[in-house]
Amino acid sequence: MKNLLLILLLVLTGLAAQAQKITVTGRVVGTAGEALPGSTVLERGTANGTSSGGNGEFSLSVAPNATLTVQAIGFASQQIPVNGRTSIDVRLVAAAQDLNEVVVTGSRATEGRSNILTTAPVDVISAREIKAFAQVDVSQVLTYAAPSFQSSRQTISDGTDHVDPASLRGLGPDQVLVLVNGKRRHSSALVNINGTVGRGSVGTDLNVIPLASIKRIEVLREGAAALYGSDAIAGVINIQLKDDSTGVTASATGGQHYAGDGQVFQADANVGIGLGGRGYLDVSGQFLNRGYTNRTFEDTAPLMYLGGNGGNYPASANTEQARRDLKAQDDQLVRERGFDRKNMRVGNSDSRNLGGFVNAAYRLGGGVEAYVSGGVTRRTGKAAGFYRLPNQPAQSDLTIFPNGFLPFINTTINDQSAITGLRATIGGFAADLSNTYGRNELRFDISNTVNASLPQGPGIRNQTEFYAGAISFSQNTTNLGLSRKFTEIGPLATLNVAFGGEYRVDRFQTEAGEPNSYINGGRRINVTAANPTGAPTASGSQVFPGYQPQDEVDRSRSNVAGYVDLESDVTEKLLLRVAGRAENYSDFGSNVSGQVAGRFSILDGLAIRGSVGNGFRAPSLQQRYFTNTSTQFISGIANQVLTVNNDNPIVRNSFDNPTQRGFGVGSLKQEKSVNYSLGVTARVAQTITLTVDAYQIDIDDRIVLSSQFAKTNALGTPPVTTVDQILATQPDVSRVQFFANAINTRTRGIDVVANERLTLGPNTRLNLIVAANFTETQVQSVNTSSTTIDADPRLQNTLFDRQQRTRIETAQPRNKINLGANFNHGIFGIEARTVRFGEVKFRDADPARETLVDQTFSAKWITDLSVNAQVLKQVGITLGVNNLFDVYPDKFRLHPRNDPNNFSVDPATSYNASLDNTNRNRFVYNANQFGFNGGYYFARVNFTL
Repeated sequence: MKNLLLILLLVLTGLAAQAQKITVTGRVVGTAGEALPGSTVLERGTANGTSSGGNGEFSLSVAPNATLTVQAIGFASQQIPVNGRTSIDVRLVAAAQDLNEVVVTGSRATEGRSNILTTAPVDVISAREIKAFAQVDVSQVLTYAAPSFQSSRQTISDGTDHVDPASLRGLGPDQVLVLVNGKRRHSSALVNINGTVGRGSVGTDLNVIPLASIKRIEVLREGAAALYGSDAIAGVINIQLKDDSTGVTASATGGQHYAGDGQVFQADANVGIGLGGRGYLDVSGQFLNRGYTNRTFEDTAPLMYLGGNGGNYPASANTEQARRDLKAQDDQLVRERGFDRKNMRVGNSDSRNLGGFVNAAYRLGGGVEAYVSGGVTRRTGKAAGFYRLPNQPAQSDLTIFPNGFLPFINTTINDQSAITGLRATIGGFAADLSNTYGRNELRFDISNTVNASLPQGPGIRNQTEFYAGAISFSQNTTNLGLSRKFTEIGPLATLNVAFGGEYRVDRFQTEAGEPNSYINGGRRINVTAANPTGAPTASGSQVFPGYQPQDEVDRSRSNVAGYVDLESDVTEKLLLRVAGRAENYSDFGSNVSGQVAGRFSILDGLAIRGSVGNGFRAPSLQQRYFTNTSTQFISGIANQVLTVNNDNPIVRNSFDNPTQRGFGVGSLKQEKSVNYSLGVTARVAQTITLTVDAYQIDIDDRIVLSSQFAKTNALGTPPVTTVDQILATQPDVSRVQFFANAINTRTRGIDVVANERLTLGPNTRLNLIVAANFTETQVQSVNTSSTTIDADPRLQNTLFDRQQRTRIETAQPRNKINLGANFNHGIFGIEARTVRFGEVKFRDADPARETLVDQTFSAKWITDLSVNAQVLKQVGITLGVNNLFDVYPDKFRLHPRNDPNNFSVDPATSYNASLDNTNRNRFVYNANQFGFNGGYYFARVNFTL
C-alpha cells in the first residue's frame, strides 16, 4: 500500500510539473539529410526521453532551460540547449565509435562500454528487434535473435508444456542467470522431471515479462558467477525495462498457422510519464491468447477395443490368422462407434497470459533517487496427455468414457515480483541499496479424466475433474553495492572499484491435492473365481495424479555473499578486470569464485579479449526437496514411480545399513565450473563490426535426475536384486528416481557476430547481420559417489543412461546460424531473417534397441519475413510470415515390426507404441529443434500517441 501511495504521489507531482514545461518538436537526420528513425532524444540529467518516428520526427515535453541529448547508432551524440525553443531539427554526424550499443551487463563500472569494447561478448536485442517479427514471448524472441540461446516449446510433458526450458551455449536452463534491471530474477517453481531437454533442472520463466515493458535485452555470453553469483555458469540474460519513454505506445497482433490452428491474439501497451524532470513512471501491460496446435497422425495401435497393453495383440492371438481375425473385429468396432484414430493432441498448449509491469524512479533531493519496478502476471494453460484407449480398463471408467478419453492438465501460473531501492553518492561512491522479491506458483487442475480405482457402476457418477495440488517458489534478495571510478591512480589511467554484499532467502513449498486425486479407491478388474482379487487399477487422476500429503514440503535456506570487482584502463590499449565473490549457504556450505579478464587493442579497430575464471551453481531447493509419487503405465503395466528427494534414506543411507538400506548417494552439493574464453573484435571501414569468441566450460558434479531404478520381484515375493532390497520398505513402489551430482562435462564452442550498417540515400538504410554459434558438450565422466552403485554395472547405467546422455550432448542443436537484414526507405521497411537450426540426435536408453530407435534429425532453415509501413505519424502496420516455407523437423522413422498390418511377427514384439512415429512420438520429446507447427502468418498494428 505504501508503494502504491508513493506511485500515486509521483504521478500527481509529475502532472503538476507538466504545466511548467514546453513541448519541443523536431526531426533527427543523418549527414546526408536522411531520416534517422529510432534515435534517442533525452532531457539531459533526467530519464525523460523519447524515440524518433519513422521519418525521424520527435516530440518531447521538457523544461524551457533543458539540454537535449540526441543519439543514434552509428552517429556521434549531440548536446543541444533548448533555450525556450519549441522547434529543433538535429543533424548527426557519422562516428565509428558509436556503431555498437553501450552495455552494462558483465561489468560493475560506473560507465557502460560499447559491446565491442568490453572484455566479454554481449548481444543486445533492442525493442525494435523484439517487435520486428511475430514472436510474442521472450524465450521465442531470444531463440531467433541470439544464436547461443535455445528454447523450444514442449508437448505432452506435464508442467513443462507451460514453462519453456531454455539454455545458453548448450547448457542447462538452471545454468544461466536472469536479471531484470541488473537485479536477480527468481526462478520458476517447476522442476522438469519429464523426458524433455533440461530434465531435472529448474529454470526461469521468461515469458511472464511483457514484451511491451522491455527496452532491450543484454545477453552476456560468459561465465559470471564471480560477478553475480550462483547460476551464471553459461552467462547472464539482463532484461532492461523501459525507462525513457514519454506518451503512449500500443500494439495489437493477430495470426494463425498455415494449418488453420494456433490462433494468436496479443494486445499490449506502454505508458511513459515524465515526473517534472525529476524522474519517470513507465507502466506496461500485455494480454496474450494462444490457441492450441495439433500435428498428430492417426493412431496405428493394432487394436483399439479388443487388445491389451496399449493396443497390442494379446498373447492368445498366437497365429497369423488369429491376429487377422481379431484385427478385423476391432476395425469393425472402430467404424461402428465412430472412433477417431487421430486421438492425440501433439502441439502447443492453450495459453492465456495477462500481465503488467511498472518501472519508476524519482529524485528525492540531496542526491538520493528512489526506484521501484515489478510486475504481476497470471497465465492459464491447457495441455493434453496421452489418450487412454477403450481397451485400458485399468486406467478408465468405461461407463463414462466407453471410447476412451484424452485427459488434460490445466495450469494456473501466478508470478509476482518487486524491486525497490535507493541510489545516492556517498563519499564519492555511487551507492545502490535494493530489495528484490519474487514468487512463482503453479496450480494443477486435471480435467476430462478419472481415478480408475474409484468405484464404478450403475448409479455411480465418477469424478472427472480434480485439484492435483500446487508448488511455489519465492526469493527475497537484499543487496548493497558501491562503485567509484578513480583517474590517474599511480601508473593506471583509470581504476573502477566496486564492492558490496548480498543476503538472500529462498523458499519452496508443495501443497497436496484433494484426496481423490491421489488415493487408490480399491476397485479391481478382471475378477474371476480363479482370480478373486483381480487385477489392480491405477491410483489417482489419470495423466497427473495429485501430490500426496507425504509429498508436501515447506523448506527455506539463506545465503550471504560478498564481492569485489576491479576494472582498469591500464593504458589506452589495455583494459583489465579482476573480480571475486565469496558465498555461504545455510544448507550446503561455502563457495569462492574469481575471474580475470582483459582486452588489448592491437591496432585501431582490432583487439583481442579473453577471460579465465571459476564459477558454481547451488542446487536449487526444488532439486533438494521435491518429492512425488505417480502412476506410470510401462508396457501396459501400472508402476508406482517415486521421485524422492536427496535426503531420503532410500538415497542417502548405505546399502549395508540394517534398518534402512539405500543407494548410499551423497548429499547434493554445488556444481563447480571453470570458464575460459578468447576472442577478437574488429571494426572495418567504419560500418562493419565483427566479434569472434571461443570458449571452454568445464563443469564438475553436474546435477541430474537419474533414470528409474526398477524392482524385479512381484508384490509379496522375496527381494532378489539390490533395488528390490532397497525398496522393500516401500511395498507399493515399483520404481524410484532421484537427484545426484552424477556427471562431469566439457563444453567447447565459438560465437561469431558480424554487423554492417549502410546509409544508401537520404531516406534509405540497410542493416545486415551474420551471427552463429557452434557448440559441443561432452560427458567426461560419471560420478556415482556410491559403493552400492559402483558394485553393479546395471545400477551405474540406470543412474545415467544413454538417453540421459543424449539430452546433455545432442538433443539440442550443436550449431545455429542467423542471417538477417532490415531495409528502410522513408516510411517503409522490410525485415528478413533465416535461421539454420543444426541437427539433433536421439539415443534410446537401451543399447539393444540402437538400430530400432536411435536417429539423427537433420538441420533445417527457418525463414521469417515482415513488411512494415508508418502509414500515419501515430500508426504503423506490419504484415509478416514466420517459417515462410512451412518447414517441419524430420519425422521419427517407423520400424517394420511396428506395422499393425504385419501379421506374421510374434505378438510379443509386434507393436511397441513407444517406437511409433505416426502418432504418439511425432515431433515429440527428443527431436524438437524449433517446434513442429509449420508456417505462421500475422498482422500487427502499432499506435503511438
